[in-house]
Amino acid sequence: MTSKFALIDLEPAPVTALPAAWVPNAGVDAGRLTTAQSDSELAREYIGHGELSPASRANTQKELFRFLTWCREEARKTLRELTVADLNLYKEFLRAPPPDWVSATKWPRTDVRYRPFSGPLSDASRRQAVIAVKGLLRFAEQTGYLDRNPGALVHHVRVASAARITRYLTPDAILLALKAVDQREALSQAALRRRERDRFLLLAYAHTGARLSEVVGADMGALYTEGNGRWWLDVIGKGNKARRLPVPPDMLDAFRRYRAAYGLPPQTSRADRTPLVLSSRGTALQRVTDEAAADALKAVFADAALAADVLGDTDSAAALRQASAHWLRHSMLTNHANNGVQLKTLQDTAGHASIVTTAAYLHKSDVERHDEIMASVNGGHPG
Repeated sequence: MTSKFALIDLEPAPVTALPAAWVPNAGVDAGRLTTAQSDSELAREYIGHGELSPASRANTQKELFRFLTWCREEARKTLRELTVADLNLYKEFLRAPPPDWVSATKWPRTDVRYRPFSGPLSDASRRQAVIAVKGLLRFAEQTGYLDRNPGALVHHVRVASAARITRYLTPDAILLALKAVDQREALSQAALRRRERDRFLLLAYAHTGARLSEVVGADMGALYTEGNGRWWLDVIGKGNKARRLPVPPDMLDAFRRYRAAYGLPPQTSRADRTPLVLSSRGTALQRVTDEAAADALKAVFADAALAADVLGDTDSAAALRQASAHWLRHSMLTNHANNGVQLKTLQDTAGHASIVTTAAYLHKSDVERHDEIMASVNGGHPG
């Protein structure tokens, strides 16, 4: 019996040149801008036409697999049959998927035990899921696959936005994390590789503020100097936009130690296409996944939380237990903003489209306000 979560092929179809005397397939409207004959074929075409980064493509494939499976198994409709009410039902479905759609274990897509969800989605994740669905339906209408687009009448999921960023680690908490990884024993070559790689990962994210996929997706040759004593890391961000990020001396030192642990020379060339973030297992120089890099930093934070407990630093311990790789991005921007770095500089470094996004990292006014009130209280002037 075939699982209802059987793999749907959503790999982008290869682009091929048409013969000079090409004639549309029978049954295909000559006025259409697509030759897709099924919903999954259209989804493959949609994913392939946007020149997405590997991480964005994987996320879009995940969301459209969920949606097309829901259409088939729950709504029992094709894209042409969907209504606005159906799409609003899907938004609610994402809030609490049925138990048979959920598994705490992330099985491979080809495994019969695979399930599309690990639990209910947050509002932010539901919003991204709906954006992917609406993008597909808009493409379907624009290419003539659909006569009308019900997604145009469906609102995005509303996400409460905080007035300021709160998911960040203080410099003291980051120092605890660095000490935790430095104290790891390296009784084997694999352990040495893992320690030095995770040390580099920690400093790379803490210093550059790069997104998780930006560092994992880079190559060794992306870390370089132009000969003037300034070192840079080139990354590709959202929308395939390139940025170069300043590399401080301790991150460069960690990079050289990390390479030495893998038997590589301290420095490389711009043409080096060896993955920047390597697996610590085996002898081949293989790139780790975003998930593996995130898990590696989670383990570092867990060790640091234990150390914070021993020191009686309960605030740092609590933050470290919740922290993820993305917290290091928030931390870098928050700490620099509060130390007087201009917001325009941070906007360019972070790759934010709007400086309003960057301004959410500036907590200095709150700190100053708190200190002024406390000074008044301590001075005996309750006001």
